Amino acid sequence: MAAPQRPTTTTTASACIPDTARGTHVFTLAGYRLHKGIGVGNFIRSATFAVGGYAWCIRYYPDGFSSEYKDSVSVCVELQSKNSVVRALYDLRLTSRATGLSSLIFSRPSSFPAFDSCKNDNFRGAYTFMKRDLLEASPYLQDDCIVIQCDVTVLLKKIPAVALATTTTKTSDIQVPPSDLLNNLAMLLEGKKGADVVIKVGGETYHAHKIVLAMRSPVFDAELYGPMAMWDKEKQCIQIVDMQPAVFRALLHFIYTDSLPAMDDLLDSHDKREMMRHLLVAADRYAMDRLKLMCEAILCKGLDAESVAATLALADQHRCSKLRDACIEYIKLFT
Repeated sequence: MAAPQRPTTTTTASACIPDTARGTHVFTLAGYRLHKGIGVGNFIRSATFAVGGYAWCIRYYPDGFSSEYKDSVSVCVELQSKNSVVRALYDLRLTSRATGLSSLIFSRPSSFPAFDSCKNDNFRGAYTFMKRDLLEASPYLQDDCIVIQCDVTVLLKKIPAVALATTTTKTSDIQVPPSDLLNNLAMLLEGKKGADVVIKVGGETYHAHKIVLAMRSPVFDAELYGPMAMWDKEKQCIQIVDMQPAVFRALLHFIYTDSLPAMDDLLDSHDKREMMRHLLVAADRYAMDRLKLMCEAILCKGLDAESVAATLALADQHRCSKLRDACIEYIKLFT
């Protein structure tokens, strides 16, 4: 008699593997001391960057997120995509400009919090990112500049169930260094390599690159490449009148780095305010709207009884509606 056969047993397995996307944005903030005093709860946004098909930015609060955190700088991550609900992790770091090394300052726990732009609940962050006195004594503040690195990991909505029929190997993440484009452009300006135009301002001479000037300012574009080009092509030279050399240096720095230069050489708040006024005029002259708005914002925060009348006249002359409204409101409240 044949022995009974054992029943066949089949074992299967499956896994739910979250699908994520990760991205890094480096926010270089020049003029650290210049931004101090803009007020508790007021913030500066970084440029928009994309991770996982969504738009994000960094919020930097020089005077703290609220009065509870007024002794700290606050940093938040903001979801800018409209009508979106996104779950994401984020790390916030400070990077040393001298060494290029970064230190983790804030890390979101392992659970994915939801960013909901449908309900105006679209930002999360570190309200006590770093005490202001500690930051100012740290190596992360150099040349009146700090560098904030934000790593965002987005949990994508589609999470496929995968049958583990074969053994799979996940390759290690390749760490991509942060963008150094702005540093390269700053070095291009300082080193004069490839410069093809000379600019003379108030007895001082500057070397620059026509294509960079034209890319950043439609006025320079018309002057350098338009049919009515107003420069000496034989000498490759532009003469700029009615502008102080220091103001043009700040304008040129912004053209190459998209940031304001450090202004530690200015003696007091009056000198810095005067610089912002002249720089606003230069920004309007060369149709550089972002720089113009930055100057407006700084002047709005520095209004006082001594300067408000002159600032109002400047706002009227250069069509600065927000600055004009701030001046009028200040006059109504304090005079």
